[in-house]
Amino acid sequence: MAKTELRDEKVRFDAGTEVDFVLIGAGAAGGIIAKELAVAGFRLVVLEQGPYLTARDFVHDEYKFMQQRAITNDYQRQPNTFRGTEKEDAKVQPAIIYGRLVGGGSVPFAANYWRLHEIDFIERSKLGPIAGTGFADWPITYAELEPYYTKAEWELGVSGQPGPFDAPRSKPYPLPPLPIKSSGVLAERAARKLGWHAQPAPMAILSKPYHGRSECAHCGFCSYFGCEMKAKSSTLATVIQEAEKTGRCEIRPNSYVRKIEIDKSGRVTGVTYFDEHRRETFQRAKAVVMCANGAETPRLLMLSKSALFPHGLANSSGKVGKHLMFNGHATAGAVFEHPLNEFKSVAVSRIIHDFYDCDPKRGFYGGGGLDTRFISYPIGFALRGLPPDAPRWGAEYKRLLEENYTRTLTVLCHTTSLPVESNNISLDPRVKDAWGLPAVRVTYKDHAHDLKMMQFMQDRGRELLDAAGARKVWFRPVAEQSFGFHLLGTCRMGNDPKSSVIDKRHRAHDVPNLFICDGSSMVTSGRGQPTCTIQALAYRASGQIIGMAKSGAIKSAP
Repeated sequence: MAKTELRDEKVRFDAGTEVDFVLIGAGAAGGIIAKELAVAGFRLVVLEQGPYLTARDFVHDEYKFMQQRAITNDYQRQPNTFRGTEKEDAKVQPAIIYGRLVGGGSVPFAANYWRLHEIDFIERSKLGPIAGTGFADWPITYAELEPYYTKAEWELGVSGQPGPFDAPRSKPYPLPPLPIKSSGVLAERAARKLGWHAQPAPMAILSKPYHGRSECAHCGFCSYFGCEMKAKSSTLATVIQEAEKTGRCEIRPNSYVRKIEIDKSGRVTGVTYFDEHRRETFQRAKAVVMCANGAETPRLLMLSKSALFPHGLANSSGKVGKHLMFNGHATAGAVFEHPLNEFKSVAVSRIIHDFYDCDPKRGFYGGGGLDTRFISYPIGFALRGLPPDAPRWGAEYKRLLEENYTRTLTVLCHTTSLPVESNNISLDPRVKDAWGLPAVRVTYKDHAHDLKMMQFMQDRGRELLDAAGARKVWFRPVAEQSFGFHLLGTCRMGNDPKSSVIDKRHRAHDVPNLFICDGSSMVTSGRGQPTCTIQALAYRASGQIIGMAKSGAIKSAP
């Protein structure tokens, strides 16, 4: 075994050391896989393009977040381009957002933690094909993934209580639901009037002390912010620390991957990346696991093209980057007579899943969920939080800001997105990032059924607010999306190498020592809130990878 150096209780591998695994991305999936592989006895290096922050780095500073992009991708250094169809010219504009730090999106996410339902995995068989889409069943079932959902909830720490529409589970949630907020009380009352069912929201936030971490202090800074109390169950606060304690896992922050290298036989040999000083470095490994998210993972595969893989690594199917799904989103806002003080505590305390299943009687595909929330911080509220007909300047504007900030509530509608092949991630031929590499180009146009489902759910949101006794209800018209934060489906799993990128063990069909596990692995979108499923997949993939490695099925290139 090559020598390692221990510094500050963290392992540092000597330059040139061949490790068992290189992981690309230390986020929701990468953190879990790092911990599982390290505990199983393997040596690994985790390359993360963002910084390694600690609890003391997280502050409640909305202006700092907006100006510095402290924990998300920075569009100045990493521009995106967007077009609605391949016939259009792509324009430089923010099109995707993701967590860019050790812990990834699990650090700034709102912490909604829904499981998929049984139907999500087999809808194609139940409903048949949908024209113009790559609608397909998953190669695994809910029953196969259920033990890993449970493992994620218990190892990371999730608060909740099963609802009437939830899929079967082998264990209850490890922690009780977080306290109900005003928005939750109103959702319960209104749902009861309408014959619907509001249930406690499952949240990856601690309602009680758990595994040495403190419970939520209800500061109100969950969405887009890191949790300095470690109450949010990010991989940064949980499994990454466990991985490092083994002495076999090195986290290398500020490491920007340029290419996955292969030998003449098409086996991965390691990864070339820019370190924090922008020096090009090569890390040799027996295998590579990609957990870079649903945009950066396909981008890296396309950047890694070669004579053997002229269209991108592991892309003999031509499906790398295809079938991008954002999940649909729509909102309805309202102001109430009395203060709600929704700026306090977690984002969501109640959800409604009465419309989760697809109903053919609607005349279009789709399902979704509702939650009631208010996540506008003061600056954001001043810019976008008032009703569309409110003044934007002057005394009345100031009065409405003061009165409405504590009285405003939003219903957020989360819906399905169909997997359309022309919705994709590709390399922009003209725009470069700060490292001189082609920027992400997003091509996206919502399927007609997706737009109809968003409208259907927005109408239900308006009904809910009316039933809750809102003084005024407003909404912004449902429109085609040009921005996504759920980046799903771009390296989908499947049994057929011609129509998928990885098999059900998360192994690339084309490259025997390359694995992919993140939002890109998903075959369908669910109804929103994919993190729970991504992390369950990560636990399952870890077991598959460990089994193959111990059996000798993963070997370094000669």
